[in-house]
Formats: sequence, C-alpha cells, structure tokens
Amino acid sequence: MPSLPSRCEVLVVGAGPAGSACAQMLARAGHEVALVDQHAFPRDKTCGDGLIPDAHAALARLGVLDEVMALAQPVHHVSCFGSRGGRIDVPGRLAVLQRRVLDHLLLRAAERAGARLLPPARFEAPLVDGERVVGARLAAGGAAHEIGARWVVLATGAPPQAMIAAGLNERRDPSGVALRGYLRHDGMRDRITTLQIVWHRRLAGGYGWIFPLPGGVFNIGAGITGSYAERRHNLRQLFEAFCELHADARALVDGGHWEGRLEGAPLRCSLTGARRTRPGMLATGEAIGSTYAFTGEGIGKAMTTGMMAADAIAAGGDDASARVRYEAALRELEPRFALYQKAEHVNRRPWLTDLVIWRARRSPRILRRMSGVLEETQNPGRLLSWRGIGKLMFE
Repeated sequence: MPSLPSRCEVLVVGAGPAGSACAQMLARAGHEVALVDQHAFPRDKTCGDGLIPDAHAALARLGVLDEVMALAQPVHHVSCFGSRGGRIDVPGRLAVLQRRVLDHLLLRAAERAGARLLPPARFEAPLVDGERVVGARLAAGGAAHEIGARWVVLATGAPPQAMIAAGLNERRDPSGVALRGYLRHDGMRDRITTLQIVWHRRLAGGYGWIFPLPGGVFNIGAGITGSYAERRHNLRQLFEAFCELHADARALVDGGHWEGRLEGAPLRCSLTGARRTRPGMLATGEAIGSTYAFTGEGIGKAMTTGMMAADAIAAGGDDASARVRYEAALRELEPRFALYQKAEHVNRRPWLTDLVIWRARRSPRILRRMSGVLEETQNPGRLLSWRGIGKLMFE
C-alpha cells in the first residue's frame, strides 16, 4: 500500500460507487488521480444491493458490467405486494450483488485505469487559499496529513460530517433511514427468485424488501422515507412488523441463518440538502442526494453523478467553467428526481399500492407502464399522481 502523497492533481475522497466511478473516468482521461477512503477494502456497506437498469447502464460505461453480472444474482422481475395481499410481478433488467463485492470491484477497476489508492484515511477539512479549495487535510493512523490538489472530489456518502467540514452541507437530517441484514436459507432459493417489495399499513411511510443474492443468501430489510416526523419510527420494530406480516420474511427469519447483524443507514435523496460545488471542489453521489426518494435506489445514480463530475473536470478550462458544466449536468437530472419525490407519497398511503396492483393485474398496459418506471422510460408521476390514480379506475 502506497504512502500518503503531499500532492496530486485530483484527490477523490470516498471509494464507493460515485468515487470509484469518478476516479476511473478521470484516470482513463489521463489525469493523475489519488483515491482515498476511511475504510480498508473490501468493506461492508448497508444497502439493499439491488441493481436496476440505470445501474446496468452506468456499469456498462465503466466497462465492468460483464464482470459484475458474472458475480451477481440475475433477477427478471420486481414482485410488488400490497396491503391486502395482492401481488404483481413487474419485468425488468435487474440483479443483486452485495456492496462489499460490488464496491471492491469498482475500486479495482479504478486502479486498473491508473488511479492511485491511498491508505485508509478520513477527510477532516479542506485546505483553502482564499476562497478556493487547494487540497484536503486527512486523518490517518492517529496523525493529520495534508495533500495539495488541483481538484478535490467529495464522494463521502449519506453521513453529513465530511460535507459539513467542507462547507457544503445544507441539511443535517437524512431523507430516510433503513435497516437490513443477510439471511442464508438454502430451502428458499426456489421460492424467492424476484425482488420482493412489500407495502402495508403497518409499514406506512416506507416498505419492506427481500432481495435474493447468489448462494442462497437474502438481503432482507425495511426502511422509512419522507418527512422527519414520519421517520420517528423504531426501525427494529418496523423490521419485526415486516417479518410478522409477510410470509416469506417470516419463513426466512424462522428457518434461516443470520450472516452478520442487522445494520442501519441514512439515505439522502432527491439531489437536495447540499451545495454541489465550491471553487476547487465538487461533491457527488449520495453526499448530494443521488438516491431516489420513492424507491430508495441510489447505486446507479451515484455512479452517474460521479462520472458527471469526472466529465466536468476532464473537459478542461478554468475552475469556474468546470463547475458550471457539472452544475448544468446535475440540473438535467433534477426533473426526474422531482418526479420520484412526488411519487414518494405512495409509501405513506399503502392503500394506493393495492389499487395499482389490482389494476395492473387486469391491464397489460398498466403493467408495461410499471416496467417503464423501472427502466426510466415512464414518468412515475403519471402513474402514481392523484390524477394518474384517478385514471387507473377507467383504463
């Protein structure tokens, strides 16, 4: 493992999907890139582990889709369960792979492209010259170390501490919280073959999920999205309610073997709650809210925003022009994030899922629209807005 340098051209802080994607693209473009994370890899990451079509597209651009799919559990449907027990299987290009494996794979791809991985170190504060960021102070091995850089890219995820230290954070509270664990149950391999998502009045404000992984392992969890008041839930009680009301969750817990413990994590959604740039610094990934509010999916958009940051820097020009390019690219994403924010109201009204599932079981057109929401070819607001709900009754 290399020592910490005194200087580099681009310092990327955070080696999750956003940071590794950014580092790989910059290294590919011929830039000198140093990549640092506070953890040694491979490391665990609390997540649902689902890869929907936008993640597949990002992985393809990074040149690692085949490598990921060789390790992942391919899945062909999302099974949506309503409060009254109704179910609809929505087709899509899907897969599941533990973040411990995925993130390490993305990190290795960045290294192969020429990015230099530094020893584990925690971001403490930016180094500044006037208004401009000119590097970062890191904490490693109980000592502080300063690294000068032409650019610093923060890809530090949902916890706000790094963004607060960088002067970019605007909201401390997360957009949601979730709890997940891993259960091994060989007897359930043939029973659970889709991504299961469950809405229920006892889970109002969120949902529960079961995602199948390779080798008879299942990612099982529950989460809450929306306003701060709605997140004043005991997540463990929410998870226990999910396991009581959903037969497959109950069977997994009763007959499976826990691999590790239940872990919780915050979510930052809808490209809100933070500034994205300051002179000499770009922030990307979930640090700037790259997760969808309605679904809680963020892996694909984290990689996408990371690559946007890389593109903005690699295009050259002065500091201001790079920031303008990056901000413009993110603004193009904002309308879609806003649509998923509007659709999030369904999580607070589980009876609406009963209606959508009931109609989709009787209408191939509505089922295709649900699949289009997964593929991001359909507006979720048209299906899940009040106007859209009204039209469901007459299609």
